[in-house]
Amino acid sequence: MTKERLYLFDTTLRDGAQTQGVQFSSAEKHQIAAVLDSLGIDYIEGGWPGANPTDTEFFASPPQTKATFTAFGMTKRAGRSAENDDVLSAVMNAGTSAVCLVGKSHDFHVTTALGISLEENTENISASFAHLKAQGREGLFDAEHFFDGYKANPDYALEAIHAAYEAGARWIVLCDTNGGVLPHEVTEIVGAVIASGIPGDHLGIHTHNDTENAVANTLAAVMAGARQVQGTLNGLGERCGNANLTTLIPTLMLKEPFASRFETGVTSEALMGLRRASRLLDDILNRVPAKQAPYVGASAFAHKSGLHASAIAKDPSTYEHVDPAAVGNSRIVPMSNQAGQSNLRARLLEAGLDVEAGDPALARIVERIKEREAQGYSYDTAQASFELLARKELGTLPEFFEVKRYRVTVERRKNKRNKMVSLSEAVVVTKVHGKKMLNVSESIGPDGSDQGPVNALSRALSKDLGPYQDMIEDMQLVDFKVRITNGGTEAVTRVIIDSEDGQGRRWSTCGVSANIVDASFEALVDAINWKLIRDGAQASP
Repeated sequence: MTKERLYLFDTTLRDGAQTQGVQFSSAEKHQIAAVLDSLGIDYIEGGWPGANPTDTEFFASPPQTKATFTAFGMTKRAGRSAENDDVLSAVMNAGTSAVCLVGKSHDFHVTTALGISLEENTENISASFAHLKAQGREGLFDAEHFFDGYKANPDYALEAIHAAYEAGARWIVLCDTNGGVLPHEVTEIVGAVIASGIPGDHLGIHTHNDTENAVANTLAAVMAGARQVQGTLNGLGERCGNANLTTLIPTLMLKEPFASRFETGVTSEALMGLRRASRLLDDILNRVPAKQAPYVGASAFAHKSGLHASAIAKDPSTYEHVDPAAVGNSRIVPMSNQAGQSNLRARLLEAGLDVEAGDPALARIVERIKEREAQGYSYDTAQASFELLARKELGTLPEFFEVKRYRVTVERRKNKRNKMVSLSEAVVVTKVHGKKMLNVSESIGPDGSDQGPVNALSRALSKDLGPYQDMIEDMQLVDFKVRITNGGTEAVTRVIIDSEDGQGRRWSTCGVSANIVDASFEALVDAINWKLIRDGAQASP
């Protein structure tokens, strides 16, 4: 059976940029456009030319993409022609082959927000798209507030979109601008639009997530006949965000009935880069990736229950709806006090430790984990520290170095400009191959500012480890999380440290203490030990 084509329209660079706290530079927009193009997105909406300096700069030097690069603007204003509307002209002058214009389709907004008659609004829509067609541009009409407008006045909502369609718009995009529509309403209203004479292969859907239904509403629109899907990477967007393309794309490609009925411009190979695309956007925004994000989150294929892990070992489909590798993700079997021996053996095997069922060491490890988590440790999130604990119980934990003592000081003093500044200094004494090593380090950033006592400790610890130094040169601390596990003056602090190396490996370690510096140092030591084990370092004699 021939599959129907679904077209993917990304508005991360325009609607996604309206997210509170998000501000893309022109260079960052180029990065995001490149990764969207590598996925196989059909349309990339770059922004509103002339609306701000960043968008103007971006359109002056547009990305070279296989995708149709699209400019966004609004229909002409009342009282002037499409040819003489300076706002519309700025959008047209961007020179993109496709132009998406937003216009009112809700009578309330026409008379209240615009303050014009319904007839004038219809004329503005018609004249704008006739102008686009005359200029040889592909026109898309974002019918703003369409679903609310249809529920209030279906005759006028249909009149507005038919005006655009009959004037030459290629796509009529039905927008749930306020995000309040529900899936059953989408099904009914999209069906009514198609019945009115606008074919489904000219209909798009643009939803917002204010009721957590943006993805569901989009899928409902597809099933009802819409053939263009609009959304953003990671669900960026105003208020609660837009429909999330990192959820929609794999759902359309991997889940039934969509997978057998439809095809997109995204290949199976490109889909494997979905998690990378999601992480790239988070890195640009300096955001911590959402662990529980469907398909691409770190926990999307994590199996904590022992019952689940036991079944997964026999057949992954028992508790996984798709293969993690299909979206560039991987399975995780974390350790926690809820885990049994099935989880434990699976996790040990991932670490290269094959322990037979019934080995008494398994029970010891499980009990040790429960005991340590009662003290505040979290081996669910600190996989590397779990491995070190297990190796110790199994008697296979090598000793590379011994920490004899350490000290960290934080001093407040005036600098040469007579300004009070902080300075952290750490001293770490280790014993490596029978030789004592004393290392001192200050924590000074590239700009001369103090980066804190933990950074000073990390530098001092990794400054000189003798024969192991070459192995840890490519290692860096990339994330540092602190949590107080109980309250009061005797609060216990848990520190999770994420480290990376030049081979692209990333691992997490954990430390717990009433003293945040001690907890941090414990996690730092674990991070180095795990790295040395992975690189095949020889134990200290």
